[in-house]
Amino acid sequence: MTRRQIPRGTRTASARVSLVVEEEKKDRFAVIAKQSGLSGAALFEALVDHLETELTDRGVPAWLPQPEPHDGELPIVVA
Repeated sequence: MTRRQIPRGTRTASARVSLVVEEEKKDRFAVIAKQSGLSGAALFEALVDHLETELTDRGVPAWLPQPEPHDGELPIVVA
């Protein structure tokens, strides 16, 4: 299977991502990218696009703990 990379020169404002993570997680990410037929950059962008569809009204993915309300902010309770 040929790995799908993002075509060179198609970025309008590219940025290098530098994160310090556990080596095991980095290696797992690389395996998932390879199994998906994507480059690491393409998988990262796909993940961010997917996360955008799962954000709560507070801008946090629904499956993560939600932040506490700011001072004076009333909690929203859905019945």
